[in-house]
Formats: sequence, C-alpha cells, structure tokens
Amino acid sequence: MSMPAYYTTKDKIWHYTFRVICFAIFFFLLAPILIMIPLSFNAQPFFTFTREMLTLNPDGFSLRWYQDFLESASWRRSIQNSFLIGIAATIISATLGTLAALGLSRSEMPAKGLIMGILISPMIVPLIISAAGMFFFFSSINLAQTYLGVILAHAALGTPFVVITVTATLVGFDHSLTRAAANLGASPTRTFFKITMPLILPGIISGALFAFITSFDEIVVVLFVAGVEQRTIPREMWSGIREDISPTILAVATILVLISVALLTVVELLRRRGERLRGMSPG
Repeated sequence: MSMPAYYTTKDKIWHYTFRVICFAIFFFLLAPILIMIPLSFNAQPFFTFTREMLTLNPDGFSLRWYQDFLESASWRRSIQNSFLIGIAATIISATLGTLAALGLSRSEMPAKGLIMGILISPMIVPLIISAAGMFFFFSSINLAQTYLGVILAHAALGTPFVVITVTATLVGFDHSLTRAAANLGASPTRTFFKITMPLILPGIISGALFAFITSFDEIVVVLFVAGVEQRTIPREMWSGIREDISPTILAVATILVLISVALLTVVELLRRRGERLRGMSPG
C-alpha cells in the first residue's frame, strides 16, 4: 500500500516504524507456537530440533506422538471430559448470558453499570481467587470433584463473554421491530423467537464459542474443583509436564491451537455477518 503524497519525512519514518513494531509484537506472540508445531512431528522423544529435522531429512519426522495421543486411554478420557464439560458449560453460559444481556438492553433496567460489573467480574478477578472461592463453596454443597461442579464453574467463567458479545449486538438493535410485532398481536415468546433471536444469533454464537474456548483451555479452576474422573485435556497436559515429559504434549497443544484458530475464524465470520445484518460494512 503506497503512502499518501502529503506524508512528511517524519510521517514516513513513523509509517515504517509502526509496522516494524507490529511485526515484532506478532512475532513475540506467535514464535512459541511456530516452534511448537514442527517439534510435535519430531521422530525422537526430545523437545529440540534434531539434525535430521534441521536438514529436512524425512527420517527426522514422524506422526508417532499424534498416534500415541489417539491410542492412549487417559488422553481419550480427557478428550471426552473436555467436550462434555465444555458443551454443557457453553449451553448454560449462552442461556444465562443472553438473558442477562436482554435485560441490560432495556431502558428501564436500574443500576446497569453495577449489574454489568458484577456479571463480568469473573473476567477481572484473578483465576486463582475465583478457583479458591469456587472450591470452598462447592465443597460446602458437595459439588466439588463432580462433573456438575466443574460444569457450573466453567459456566461462570464463560457467561461474561456471552454477556459482552450479545450486549454489543443489541446496541444496534431496532426495538421498533418488537413493538410492531406486539401491535400485531404477537406474544413476547413468539416475538423473541421470530424477530429478536434471528437478529442477535450471531452475537449469541460468538459468545458461546468464546465460552467454549474458555472452558476447553481452562486449567486453574479444574485443578481446584475437578477430581480424578474429571481430568480435562489441559489438566492431562499439566500432569504430563510434571510426571512424564513427552512430545505427545506438543502434539496435543498443536491440535488445541488448530481448534482455537478454527473457532476464532468462525467468530470473525459471524461478526461480519452480524454487521451486514445491521447494515454496516464489515471491517
């Protein structure tokens, strides 16, 4: 992209300096991932690049760690737990977050700022504090080390993401549509499912995906609340790093990165679709 003709020498220097800074930040964030992915194909049980890998010798590369991941009973159990807990927590987060956002969007809602602050507090409070509080609370009601306890804990962490995304979607919502539906005799339930729901659905799905990613990658709360039967993929990875360091962990991490990238791509596509539905130009 060429620079405008009116740019001064100082503007041109800042133009290139800004791009160098952005490149350095992205490289700093992505370098660990870029190193981890090829190491997951290492034929040797090491966390370093072997001579064969550096010379691109096919003998230095292998899928053995991905095979070990798929054939291990403990890893399969952790996959099942992660998806079971993640999906259940996402459903709860999407339901509660959407209801909260709809309430906050109403003009007669009192103390919006205070309520919003309370709802998004799980995003602000350090996880170690939230995890400790959840552990003592769930222990008192016999929900610690149970699937329900882990699901509720993850739902509490994912709900703020749904609240924020749905609230942002409702900012451009035309409430005259719901008033017109009421004037035509539609019940509130029919109005919600026929008018409100289709228009805010991209925001709900985006928030649900963020909630799922949060649950899928969560480790701190799992360490406090979950038991042996509720070991998720991050919990299994953490145990593997402490007890049995193996490139299988790199293979799992690579798969998680790919899943996260796929979900975030879907979120971006939904964001653009939501902007088009509101008559905005996707940017």
